[in-house]
Amino acid sequence: MTDKFDIILLAAQRTGVVNPLAEAHQVSHKCLIPIAGEQLIARTLQTVTSHPGCRAVHILIEPDGEAAVRPVAEKFARDDLPIHFLQSDSNIAESVILGCKNATAPFVVTTADNVLVKHDSIDKVLRSLNDGADAVAGLANKEDILGIHPKAQKGYYEFRDHGVANCNLYGIRDSHALKAADIFREGGQFMSNPKRLVNAFGLINILLMRFKLVTVDGAFRRMSKRFGIEIRRVPLADGTQAIDVDNDRTYQIVEAILEDRVKDLKI
Repeated sequence: MTDKFDIILLAAQRTGVVNPLAEAHQVSHKCLIPIAGEQLIARTLQTVTSHPGCRAVHILIEPDGEAAVRPVAEKFARDDLPIHFLQSDSNIAESVILGCKNATAPFVVTTADNVLVKHDSIDKVLRSLNDGADAVAGLANKEDILGIHPKAQKGYYEFRDHGVANCNLYGIRDSHALKAADIFREGGQFMSNPKRLVNAFGLINILLMRFKLVTVDGAFRRMSKRFGIEIRRVPLADGTQAIDVDNDRTYQIVEAILEDRVKDLKI
């Protein structure tokens, strides 16, 4: 496996629905919201395109958003690093699959609002794929996230050994491993919808997690068995990696982190 990779960047919002945070900042799409002097998608692209292994970026966005986002994104394109736009699907899993089918493996998947993502986190995803995983998910431990700010996350997945939160950073080895995209098929927002959890992971697995009868890695082994591929977690010790811009609360926290004033933030 090469250390080169393609980025699948999820930037869409529901067609015809203005995101409340975007509306508050008077922009058409959340990824265009300015934060600490730069738009969200510009900050994320700055990081991923400056990674020496990044080979291309594939932005998934709905048709009515592309015109507004393209001028921002194309500033980061180079002769050796093209930026492609693809029409997103209403289902996140289908968007991930579409992006990967138009890209070159391995794939690193993230979101346009993941402005705190770091090269080191991407490197850890790649190392896990190089080590034999088919698909990986970056996770941060609860205590590391709370160490950044007590309100950085609203909820956690509680296991026997750790509480964890998703970092919106995934790796997919090749087209065979696209089975892992089924995890997104129910929309990804598992914490607020138990039915989505059951559909994605199976009832027995959910009960084991619910009653803390399984460790984090034990849960990933069970998921691997369910999907028929090797799925692993990538532990990220930096709690900031689990904080993206979802609402005004997380906007304030991320802005404070970028401006290095998070310890003084009262929300």
